[in-house]
Amino acid sequence: MHIFWGLLLMVAGAMMIVKTEWLLQNFGRMAWFEAKLGTEGGSRLGYKLIGLAIVIWGIIELSGGMGGFLAWILGPLLKYNQ
Repeated sequence: MHIFWGLLLMVAGAMMIVKTEWLLQNFGRMAWFEAKLGTEGGSRLGYKLIGLAIVIWGIIELSGGMGGFLAWILGPLLKYNQ
């Protein structure tokens, strides 16, 4: 099941990166990205960054490392490593 979900996330993220203009036309601009990155690309860059994060999430899921990754991220907060 990890392989299926990982591939699905990777394809979805890649489509977000490739079809950024379509997303912008259909879902509109994102105010936060326009305010923070307005001169750097704004919403287009925001859609691409979200797509890249989804691709990375898909790679982690595909490799079966989600449990270890979450333990690493949340370890200091939950004192998981001690």
